[in-house]
Amino acid sequence: QVQLVESGGGLVQAGGSLRLSCTASGGTFNGYTMGWFRQAPGKEREFVVASSWSGGRIYYADSEKGRFTISRDATKNTVYLQMNSLKPEDTAVYYCVGTHRYSGSGYTKERDYDYWGQGTQVTVSS
Repeated sequence: QVQLVESGGGLVQAGGSLRLSCTASGGTFNGYTMGWFRQAPGKEREFVVASSWSGGRIYYADSEKGRFTISRDATKNTVYLQMNSLKPEDTAVYYCVGTHRYSGSGYTKERDYDYWGQGTQVTVSS
């Protein structure tokens, strides 16, 4: 059973940085696409970024390009989301996601993913 466990969320001031981690277990992740979604209070869940396990393909939401960076350490089965220049509107629960399926929509849809973490809260104060 594949499990994804996020960590690294917390409270940060606007303009600050956070790095989220997502550790995968219960499977072999070569060939997986891993990514992040987020859900702000009262809003729908939205795509943030995704990456092939090799890192050769990265898919960004246009709004986050330049501030957020996805990376991974294959030796630790861990994917990271580095978030810089954080804004209060980045406040949300951040979910790690994974799939071994091909996506025809650029891995930007919830339906593209089979595995979800429990979420980690990020709060950005103004």
